[in-house]
Amino acid sequence: MANSLHMMGSLVLGISCLIIINAIAAAGEQRRLLQTETVYDITKYGAKGDGSTDDAMSLIQAWRAGCDGSAPAKIVVPPGKFMMGEVVLTGPCKAPPPVLIDIQGTILANPDPSSYSNMMWILIEHVNNVKISGGGTLDAQGTNAWKYAKEDQHMPVSFTFQSSLNGDISNLKFLNAMGFHSKLIDSENIKVTKMTITAPEESPNTDGIHLSNATNVEITDTVIGTGDDCISIGTGSKNILVKNVKCGPGHGLAVGSLGKRPDELSVGNITFSGCTVTGTTNGARIKSYHKSPVLTATNIVFEDLTMDNVKNPIIIDQHYFSKTTPEQSNVKISDVHFRRIKGTTISEIPIMLNCSLKVPCENIELADIDLKPVGPAKSVASACQAAVGIKVSGTVNPPPPKC
Repeated sequence: MANSLHMMGSLVLGISCLIIINAIAAAGEQRRLLQTETVYDITKYGAKGDGSTDDAMSLIQAWRAGCDGSAPAKIVVPPGKFMMGEVVLTGPCKAPPPVLIDIQGTILANPDPSSYSNMMWILIEHVNNVKISGGGTLDAQGTNAWKYAKEDQHMPVSFTFQSSLNGDISNLKFLNAMGFHSKLIDSENIKVTKMTITAPEESPNTDGIHLSNATNVEITDTVIGTGDDCISIGTGSKNILVKNVKCGPGHGLAVGSLGKRPDELSVGNITFSGCTVTGTTNGARIKSYHKSPVLTATNIVFEDLTMDNVKNPIIIDQHYFSKTTPEQSNVKISDVHFRRIKGTTISEIPIMLNCSLKVPCENIELADIDLKPVGPAKSVASACQAAVGIKVSGTVNPPPPKC
């Protein structure tokens, strides 16, 4: 009886301590919310907003003042046109989280790609708990830069979020990037929503959103139409959700390319759900290079997708840019699920599983697929190389391939 009373007392004491700790935390958060938010308007730091004067330093100075301050900070780019060259916003910040960046106007890039020393236009790095929004536009004016783009010589990235935690990026427009529109690199816990990313179909290497070593990322309710992948998920990226994205024109929704460089890492736990893909060269795609390092790509789901006039709606390509190289890919692809994918295709082979002979794909699911031919495609079929254990359920049109 005494032991029971002692245990009961300890439990009550533990619960009481937890209540007190939570109350203290809530009180601290309430005090933070009651603090006066300090606004750092870039025009107060000398920004001209005439569309031609380089206002980059004004944004950097406003950021530095807000980031290093003791009160909640809001850095504001007001309505207007602000031309800016290279911008680097670094942390960590002393201001109470989250630090806000409110982009209301249009930021125009210096259109000379040679003026960017790190091939990045706007870089945010080593910053935890930042929210970026405002409805404004990042216009990289990339038209003249595209003629210089080559496969191994990319142009400046418009927006890079690097080595940071807890980022919230929403309600912005990215326009005509010189290279990639955005990259999320070496970062965790990122939410991207309600973005509009636009570049012409013929613009080279203008991926919408690219992930590299990114963990716990959600990309939702976003419209992307570019000259390359709408979304590309690269080395080391895990726990990724892409939902309600409209993609097209471009090269589709991609895991990869993987295995181009010797230090790449495995990827996994990736889901594309409820997306619409229109007029693209690819739909749901996984791609890897020959002569790659040994790594894995596993637990990848493409589900509830609508394809509209897509050339390659479902494709695994482990011979990406490698067709004349004899070495096979060392990227082991497994547990890939293509579920409830419907729509139209301009290809006569809309399901292509072109895997590595060295490490065949395993456990590929095809469930409830319905792809109808349009335009030049008069009929549809499937093709396969080196895929082991294809699982089929529901109606699959075209009929599943036999490896």
